[in-house]
Amino acid sequence: MKKSIGPQTLVYPVPTWIVGTYDSGGKPNGMTAAWGGICCSDPPCVAVSLRKATYSYASLMAQKAFTINVPSEDQLKVADYFGLVSGRDVDKFAATGLTPIRSQLVNAPYIDEFPLVLECSVLHVVELGLHTQFVGHIQDVKAEESTLGATGLPEIEKVKPIIFSPGNRFYYGLGEFLGRAFSAGKKI
Repeated sequence: MKKSIGPQTLVYPVPTWIVGTYDSGGKPNGMTAAWGGICCSDPPCVAVSLRKATYSYASLMAQKAFTINVPSEDQLKVADYFGLVSGRDVDKFAATGLTPIRSQLVNAPYIDEFPLVLECSVLHVVELGLHTQFVGHIQDVKAEESTLGATGLPEIEKVKPIIFSPGNRFYYGLGEFLGRAFSAGKKI
């Protein structure tokens, strides 16, 4: 069960995130993204950059909302899979068995099985070149209670986020190698 802990600037560097959106027909989708990070503390904001060619780009432009879903190390295969195929062609939730949950705050789904979720409304859209940066105002952070520490906030060693190394396209845990990007998800 998720527990609301309010708007926070909680995300880890060099991320492997799944960006959750609804398409124009209301179908939930997610895509793996690494170009992102916290970009403002007041209001709490996160930025993520997507290519215009992605299915999620059009959904994000139409809905003006998205979620950032942070998978744990044990969810590497599904996280990689979400970046291997397009939501134009495949229902990624059906293929992976993950559960899309409708946010009560923004018009975007989050992934129930992932330990950390940021619910965001689009504040700014910045054309950068190949990528467009979406700055999202964080409306809420939801975290699995099992990841919360004594302070009531998620602890990185309990979340166990996946770290992406773009130069060599490897995934890492907190200091250890997990698998090769664009490969691990092929086993699904």
